[in-house]
Amino acid sequence: MDLQHGLRTALALTFLMATGGLQAQNAPKPTAPAVEETKSPNANATLEAAAPVDPKGYKLGPEDVIGVKVWREPELSGQFVVRPDGKITLPLSGDMLVEGKTLDAVKDEITKAFGEQLNRPEVTVSLLRVGSKKYYLVGEVNRTGMFPLIVPITVLEAINAAGGLREFANKKKIVILRGSQRIKFNYDEVMKGKKLEQNIFIENGDQVFVP
Repeated sequence: MDLQHGLRTALALTFLMATGGLQAQNAPKPTAPAVEETKSPNANATLEAAAPVDPKGYKLGPEDVIGVKVWREPELSGQFVVRPDGKITLPLSGDMLVEGKTLDAVKDEITKAFGEQLNRPEVTVSLLRVGSKKYYLVGEVNRTGMFPLIVPITVLEAINAAGGLREFANKKKIVILRGSQRIKFNYDEVMKGKKLEQNIFIENGDQVFVP
């Protein structure tokens, strides 16, 4: 009996050691701590190019939509479309001319206007939609139509932002129609770093035609 008991004990210990080793092999390995990615000094260049409208530089025009928020005064807050006459209509204060003014300047005027009714109102003004400044892409571009002109953008950037050129586009005979002007643009040359002076900045109302 003692011999059989000893054998059973030895077998049990062997089984436990084997299964324990197997569990140790299958146990999840500790992961190394995450290393924070370092960015080059120019890593934010793309973000800056697509930054929101600068309240100190952008000037409002007809069809722009602004948001006005007055702290603790929801009935005075809302969205306002700049009318063709360049004005918006505010609760309590009535019509206000905003065309040609920056967001900061409009904020100051609204704060002053509401200050006649409220005690030290806290006002924020933001641009919700650009409608007054736009350009157009037509022809052999992957995405044609009207585009808001929010930040400075070159012809090449505008084409690339629209998905680039289609397969059979004539890359050498692109034309920017600006009023009575016809400005030529050779996509291939600019992509090769040649005659970069033709990669001009888009202006309000420009039409980029790709044959």
